[in-house]
Amino acid sequence: MLRLPTVMFALAVLFLQLTTPADAAWKAGIAKTSITPDTYMAMSGYGGRDNPADGKLTDLWAKAAVLEDNAGNRGLVITLDLVGIDRKLSKEICDALQERFGLERSQIAICTSHTHTGPVVGLNLAPLHYLIQTPEQQTLIDQYAITLREKVIAVTGEALADLQPSQVRWGNGHATFAVNRRENKPYDKAPHWRTVGSLKGPIDHDVPVLAIHNEEGGLRGVVFGYACHSTTLSVTQWSGDYPGFAQIELEKLHPGCVAMFWAGCGADQNPLPRSSVELAQHYGRRLADAVDAVLLTTELLPIADQLATTYTEIDLPLGELPTKEQIETNTKSTNRYEAARAKMLLKQIEGGKALSATYPYPVQTWRLGDDIQFITLGGEVVVDYAIRLKAELSGTKTWVAGYSNDVMAYIPSRRVLVEGGYEGGGAMVYYGLPTVWAPEVENDIVVEVHNQLTPKQ
Repeated sequence: MLRLPTVMFALAVLFLQLTTPADAAWKAGIAKTSITPDTYMAMSGYGGRDNPADGKLTDLWAKAAVLEDNAGNRGLVITLDLVGIDRKLSKEICDALQERFGLERSQIAICTSHTHTGPVVGLNLAPLHYLIQTPEQQTLIDQYAITLREKVIAVTGEALADLQPSQVRWGNGHATFAVNRRENKPYDKAPHWRTVGSLKGPIDHDVPVLAIHNEEGGLRGVVFGYACHSTTLSVTQWSGDYPGFAQIELEKLHPGCVAMFWAGCGADQNPLPRSSVELAQHYGRRLADAVDAVLLTTELLPIADQLATTYTEIDLPLGELPTKEQIETNTKSTNRYEAARAKMLLKQIEGGKALSATYPYPVQTWRLGDDIQFITLGGEVVVDYAIRLKAELSGTKTWVAGYSNDVMAYIPSRRVLVEGGYEGGGAMVYYGLPTVWAPEVENDIVVEVHNQLTPKQ
């Protein structure tokens, strides 16, 4: 016969097992810092801007969330209220984080909001911005990249210092203001088509939510995404656009919480109608409300304290490369962006470096518990990728971020590549790649995602 103390102990252990949240063994740390430029400098996102910023609607932020499972595996999500980040700057940041904090490349996900009312960032969109600025503005661009790198390193350190026992849970919301911009032109007809229910084209209106609570249940951080261009605004004032307003709203609703946004596969999605501050604030509130509805009115599901991270750069093939003679001709183009790209390519060739037929494209996947597959893809990824990957993997448990780690070009699906247009190839000139992508790019990317997420035998 068992002694009473033994029985009591066994019952206590069983009670703890039944009442302890499945996610209780996580640790999380969160921090944020302003990355609003100290000086009015060139803005990114749109061509034709000849003057620097001249005001501020909202601050811009770098935010960091570190997750650590029971085995000590870590993952760092960095969100930036910026148009994008280039390969060179991304590598510098990740190398510094590895040296300073021991974080491997697979453990670092750098996600941007793609706001078009932020500063030029390093070499991102070089022919559109960096290569056509005055020497004074180019100096400011170079200095900002250095400052940004140091601030990202510092905010990561703060997040690591903030590590504490946490509950990590997930949910999924819904927001409907994104419109397929390829299928609904002219844009000014979108309100009517929305009213009569005749908007066309593929969309992704999911709002993935990752909620981080402390041991007492207080909300410490929320990481969320949405697949839509941050192009409500074209003003010459610093602004996070609708994602910035959404983060501000959530942090007002939940004092002490850090709200972090990552852009989904919204390369062919626009907020429509657009072009006013009131609309940017409106869309921000709608997105914040979608997140808040998940937090307050649904059952947030615990994520088991297991984290696995993978990162690979695949050789993504380009189409037929231009000849040196074609490039030399393009240096005289009346299109200043075409000329800027040609001069950049010609300088590379004359420096002894041949044009590459491939690009080192970043594909990154995280597994959080048995539930969430967090996929981060480089470039401006069209919505077809999110739709396909969710269908082939785990639906709303599959989160697909674009604009991550290296924003080097638009990433069309095979469908969009064949159809052509801006996302299919026309935008390549603004990023500096020498030609369009090859037809197999969609398959190569999707196969790599599956390879990373398939359990190894």
